[in-house]
Amino acid sequence: MGPGPINADPRVTRAMSAALVGQYDPWMTETMNETMALYRDVFQTENEWTFLIDGTSRAGIEAALVSLVEPGEKVLVPVFGRFGLLLKEIGERIGADVVTIETEWGQVFTPEQIEQAIVAERPSVLAVVQGDTSTTMNQPLEDLGEICRRHGVLLYTDVTASVAGNELRTDDWGLDAVTAGLQKCLAGPSGSSPITLSDRAVEKIRTRRHVEAGIADGSTAGPGPVIRSNYFDLAQIMDYWGPQRLNHHTEATSMLYGARECARLLTQEGMDRAVARHALHGHAMASGLAALGLELFGDQEHRMNNVVAVLIPEGINGDAVRASILSDYGIEIGTSFGPLHGRVWRIGTMGYNARRDAVMTTLSVMESVLRAAGVSVVAGAGTATALEHYQDAA
Repeated sequence: MGPGPINADPRVTRAMSAALVGQYDPWMTETMNETMALYRDVFQTENEWTFLIDGTSRAGIEAALVSLVEPGEKVLVPVFGRFGLLLKEIGERIGADVVTIETEWGQVFTPEQIEQAIVAERPSVLAVVQGDTSTTMNQPLEDLGEICRRHGVLLYTDVTASVAGNELRTDDWGLDAVTAGLQKCLAGPSGSSPITLSDRAVEKIRTRRHVEAGIADGSTAGPGPVIRSNYFDLAQIMDYWGPQRLNHHTEATSMLYGARECARLLTQEGMDRAVARHALHGHAMASGLAALGLELFGDQEHRMNNVVAVLIPEGINGDAVRASILSDYGIEIGTSFGPLHGRVWRIGTMGYNARRDAVMTTLSVMESVLRAAGVSVVAGAGTATALEHYQDAA
């Protein structure tokens, strides 16, 4: 019940146990095509180029940035938590000229603040995290696509922690490149990173197309500088997922099965219903924690549905309490990073764990460990408040 990874849905782990087949077996390539179609629903897009990067969510981030950003190009990163700083570091490592704007952890940016920075810096790419689990904040994206198009900027968004638990409308919001991971609201294991690319993003990537010498097919390379990664070269990966099936790497078959099942679960539920489910259980958790006397951290108007941070009570050893919850009850919660390490606990309700029984059990355990640590709590307050929330929502 932390900020991720979470328990994978049993349907996903069962799917991953299916027999392996060769990467050019017709059944395999059809599975790839089906997975592309399913993730168009997850991302709420019509983008042709919607597929998987083999690797954890960070693989998707790096693939997007190294393929979209040429060395020396300027990237603007709004930083409101740890993962904005990650985008900054990856950008610097690939040779970009990275500039940042920063706000206090626990807050988000207004569209006006971001547009002002775009006007001042004139970046080629705006790289922004939607949901940053280090702070639990959810950056509004609705206006950013129009702003970026008006100023000739590509918009990349990391939605690893937010997709399926919070509203995301890739096409309606004009997002150019979006990457995710399975291990949070998608209810799967870490190891695959879904990605979707707009026509604008694909056009930029295609200018940098390069084919390995050992599999050269006579097609023309792009006029731009070669992408400075072989494994994360989106131009080559698109050739692999597309009709050419031009070999790039051996597809991670079991992860493909798992990623497909994650998307099947969500599309069968319906994306709006999935977001509503995360909102229902996330708000029940937050209201129950507040009823136990814990102070919720950050701007609650812009908190993600699927994770909440609470300030650790004064005089309490937060790590010792977390260890007790894990060893005595088998429940994991998180602390945070940087300026929030040791100051907050982060408690998630996401994916397979966005369930009423998981919320009620966790609140009951929190009450027990808080009382054992010497914190004065009203007996049953957390679970009673959460139950009332559920009854009101029925």
